[in-house]
Amino acid sequence: MATGEVMAGKSDNTNVDVKSTDAAPVTVRAHGLSKSFGALKAVNNIELTITAGEIFGLVGPDGAGKTTIMRMLAGVLSPDAGNIEVDGVDVIADPEQAKLHLSYMPQRFGLYEDLTVAENIFFYGELFSVSRADRLARSQELLKAAGLADFQKRLAGQLSGGMKQKLGLICALIHTPRVLLLDEPTTGVDPVSRREFWGILYNLRESGVTIILSTAYMDEAERCSRLALLHAGEIRYCDTPARLKATMPGVLLAIISANPRALREALTGQTGILGVLLMGDRVHVRVDDPAQRIPEIRASLANHHVDITLIEQVVPGIEDVFVALLDTEKVT
Repeated sequence: MATGEVMAGKSDNTNVDVKSTDAAPVTVRAHGLSKSFGALKAVNNIELTITAGEIFGLVGPDGAGKTTIMRMLAGVLSPDAGNIEVDGVDVIADPEQAKLHLSYMPQRFGLYEDLTVAENIFFYGELFSVSRADRLARSQELLKAAGLADFQKRLAGQLSGGMKQKLGLICALIHTPRVLLLDEPTTGVDPVSRREFWGILYNLRESGVTIILSTAYMDEAERCSRLALLHAGEIRYCDTPARLKATMPGVLLAIISANPRALREALTGQTGILGVLLMGDRVHVRVDDPAQRIPEIRASLANHHVDITLIEQVVPGIEDVFVALLDTEKVT
């Protein structure tokens, strides 16, 4: 495989080699990264090559290995095997030096709720030995970008969930890291704050910061430069969202019914149906040939006394793609 080529797909005994097609400098490399907890293989032979300015997303079910990978990249958890390099620094050999080049924001960032917004920023600036002048200039820039400039004297414990996450991001960025690691940073955050949070991330990307994040929100996954699907501690597929969608087998139909569960049960296993996924008030159905299958679906649902209000072909989302690709693995 040529350097810089993207490899997307399943490998029988080795992991997907996650390489960027971008010509920008590489800021994160991980080779043969593995970690076990007792008999559980949490991360198995992960390969990563991520460049400056990428927003690289890790997506997968609980227990897939996302947080374990984040903690190893951040130097707070030692791998059982493999090596990691962040911005030219060997994370395993010199984790303290690596921390000057990166910032890690875990799911529960360690804000001090009895300190004000400004005092929290001051504290983290001191931790990273940021000069007073740099800290003041940087904090004002970040506070303005996050919409928190008018809340500097408010106690962190009195902030909303979204404001706390934005303050956590400011603290994580106060020492101007080249690599930012975010573990599900917007979980539980309201939609407006999520949008504002992503606005900050886009600005960071434009300045060349490498962002690696895990997310439970598929709309956020769509915003990443590249995505890696993790399953059972392995990266099974990795590519841009658009290319991943192009690899999904079949054509996707959205069917709306007052009884979506009955609809799903009626269609599961029917000829030409490649997959059925319940999505709120609708069911996403993958078919091999929509022209042939739509009339058959209508007839089958009528026989099962399941009324529908809409059936249409739709563009798949990332969740549809990942479920489809994993389903395909099960039958091959």
